[in-house]
Amino acid sequence: MQASATAPPRTRPSLGTRWEFFQRRYAPYIFISPFVILFLVFGLFPLLFSLYLSFHQWQPAAGLGSMKFIGWRNFSDNLTDPTFWQSLRNTGIIALESGVPQHLIAIPLAFAIHTSLKRVQGLVTALYFLPYITSVVAISIIFVTLFSWQYGVINVALNALHQLPLIGGLFPAEKINWLGNRDFIQPAVASVVVWKYVGWNTVLYLSGIQAIPADLYEAASVDGANRGQSFRFITLPLLRPIMFVAITLTLIGNLQLFEEPFILAGDSGGIGNRALTTVMYMFRTYHFYGVAGLAAAMSWLLFILIGALTLVNNRVFGESRLSGSD
Repeated sequence: MQASATAPPRTRPSLGTRWEFFQRRYAPYIFISPFVILFLVFGLFPLLFSLYLSFHQWQPAAGLGSMKFIGWRNFSDNLTDPTFWQSLRNTGIIALESGVPQHLIAIPLAFAIHTSLKRVQGLVTALYFLPYITSVVAISIIFVTLFSWQYGVINVALNALHQLPLIGGLFPAEKINWLGNRDFIQPAVASVVVWKYVGWNTVLYLSGIQAIPADLYEAASVDGANRGQSFRFITLPLLRPIMFVAITLTLIGNLQLFEEPFILAGDSGGIGNRALTTVMYMFRTYHFYGVAGLAAAMSWLLFILIGALTLVNNRVFGESRLSGSD
């Protein structure tokens, strides 16, 4: 008679084995949980709440119970508000006046640093990058002093240049009220933005230029190309992927200007609201008027505008960007 087979006794996993299983399965989630929790609380929730709020009428002082659904009325009120359109126009003008010079200065400056200042490249780059890491408030306060009507250094320098022979007529004879004249307040704000961010763009373009193979420049030199031709036919085409990134960041940043115009022109936006940006008007709508839903809808309209311009930028640089990455 054949003996029946008996099942081996079930052994309980040791404490060390269970700990190793726990580490492999759950430890990664525990390590990333602080980031996920912070993102959900301070990132995703405010984003979704602002979208929810944009369809409601609500004054924060009255509590959450006073929130009333009104549909698309906040968006339509913004789109029929002349001050909102003026703030968009101001934002676009200041963004152009500050964004275009940033790149026109940063690209040749990065090329010059890469080709002519290699020995002191780190020091020069750090000096140009210094304004970017400096407090916006401190920079704006300093420029308020520089743009002072009576005793500002800029007006003093222009007056001194006016006294020079031959070229003196190119400079104004009278002092300019930079922050009190509707024709000069936007260029004044734009100049502060250019001074702060041109170093950041220089670092971006310098990193792109350094990634271009040196063999291309050597081959062009053998063929008789000078430095200008190398810049035009080698550097600029191969720099387009970095241009896409830099211009996208400039679009996002310049369309959200707040600190520079707020400090230079005040919360009123200066004379005739000429320095009132969309984010400043959004802040005024929420902080002074207490209309939270209207301000939330304004933020989403600005988001749509930034997204549309980013897509246009992608279409302009998309083909070159893809070919440059091959």
